[in-house]
Amino acid sequence: MSTDPTSSFYADNASIYAARERNLPTSRLDAFLAALPAGASILELGCGAGQDAAYMLSRGFDITPTDGSAELAGEAEKLIGRPVRIMRFETLDASAAFDGIWAEASLLHVPRSDLANIIDRILRALKDGGIFHSSFKAGDAEGHDTLGRYYNYPSAEWLTALLSEGGWKDIAMTEADGGGFDGKPTKWLYVTARK
Repeated sequence: MSTDPTSSFYADNASIYAARERNLPTSRLDAFLAALPAGASILELGCGAGQDAAYMLSRGFDITPTDGSAELAGEAEKLIGRPVRIMRFETLDASAAFDGIWAEASLLHVPRSDLANIIDRILRALKDGGIFHSSFKAGDAEGHDTLGRYYNYPSAEWLTALLSEGGWKDIAMTEADGGGFDGKPTKWLYVTARK
């Protein structure tokens, strides 16, 4: 059993979390997929219950879904009918292996002090010209939500600087109001960048 409250939350609530009502981020998925070659290889970091992976598979892309939670990976496998690799971000060790990396609402749990290292691992894992998508709950300082989950809560400026210093190109960021599993209003940052 993990002593990390974020990991424990997903382990203890995987079936409830997987069954929640969630609007598929179709417009973001379509924009991401449109920037990739047909049938491109995509690494999904933090696939959750597998809805995004299922959509990308239905569009003919070669998805490698991963999640740090064995319990959530099991829920995703039920939906997509294929294995989900149990992997924590800090163990990503691929080199020029993927055309795209999709990390919707997952890297927001990485401690701020570790995020540059994880982003660098993602850059290495992409082929030249590869596309990276991620989303974060916006803020000014790291902290925890009412469910005990850790969030890095970056500002747009902080995140843009981190990516620029990491050597990313074509960094684009949009902000939107939304929500989350905790039911609280949330300002989201949606980021795309190219290797």
